[in-house]
Amino acid sequence: MLVILKSESTREEHERIMERVEQAGGRAELHVPKESVIVINGCTPSLLDEIGLLPGVASVRHNTGGQWLSSRERQPEDTVVEIRGCCIGGDAPPVLMAGPCAVESRDQVFQIAEHAKRAGASFLRGGAFKPRTNPYSFQGLGEQGLELLSEVRDRLGLRIVTELRDVSTLDLFIKHEIDMIQIGARNMQNYEMLRLVGRSGVPVMLKRNPACGIAEWLQAAEYIMLEGNSQVVLCERGVTAARGSRTRYMLDLAAVPIVKEMSHLPLVVDPSHAAGDRKWVPALARAAVAAGAAGLLIEVHHAADEALCDGPQSISPATLHELVSGLRALGQMPSRQYVQARRAKFKLIESRS
Repeated sequence: MLVILKSESTREEHERIMERVEQAGGRAELHVPKESVIVINGCTPSLLDEIGLLPGVASVRHNTGGQWLSSRERQPEDTVVEIRGCCIGGDAPPVLMAGPCAVESRDQVFQIAEHAKRAGASFLRGGAFKPRTNPYSFQGLGEQGLELLSEVRDRLGLRIVTELRDVSTLDLFIKHEIDMIQIGARNMQNYEMLRLVGRSGVPVMLKRNPACGIAEWLQAAEYIMLEGNSQVVLCERGVTAARGSRTRYMLDLAAVPIVKEMSHLPLVVDPSHAAGDRKWVPALARAAVAAGAAGLLIEVHHAADEALCDGPQSISPATLHELVSGLRALGQMPSRQYVQARRAKFKLIESRS
């Protein structure tokens, strides 16, 4: 049960509602995202009418489908997540996020970052902590990787998106001022992690678990938003492939328009994980932009055959430049001049502040 409170409701009214719920044997939790809501568990539906008449209550919803804060019903207009002058969602042109699967060394990450920036990327993606199925595979550089990513941000002006592997390292992400925390597919339903990143206030990219439907994905976003963090970007990266499929996953392009109908949150697409093979990445990227994605998350490596993680699906810098040039020619990606102007405008705002 979800109690939606009036914008002018008072703390005393909130406490009165929660006290009545507890008297009825239930549990009530107050959450204050853009609007205050109270989540109620363990009460009978007969309490609905009584709660709805209490002072401070705007409405009571018995069945939200697990989605309210992220729904179009609650917010018809698109959410635009703005990170250091870069807008994701709404009418903003698609954003390019590019970089290696894993940060391997200083030389490697700076080489790729420079190529990504020249291609028009606004974000450098790269993993400092890598969740790997094989316990003997490269697990990332840890905090050293975060330090290198921070150095790239400070020197090249690229924003950083990197994956949080477990909650014990969240303080390091905040310490190094990571621009966007990525929640990987494995952790999409790690509810404690979702709650904690929600409380952090740092923008979040929430990847879809390949075995989960769209409703479960949006419900995971709801956990983050319930803690007061509305800066959530969804990321489609493919669902479990049929037996015999030649791709690593099956890219669910239908999810782009479906999610845009159901939710106001921006959605980007990761064609690299879906393909699993670099030769198919450009075609899937073009299809994602055509479907209306708010951005692309692409793995790039200057020596992909020697990469310590996901080399087969990483495209070369030359392929990245070719892909972006083609999308610009079709008017589907912002021009180099647009990206440079946004960077210059934000630097001016920073200097004045």
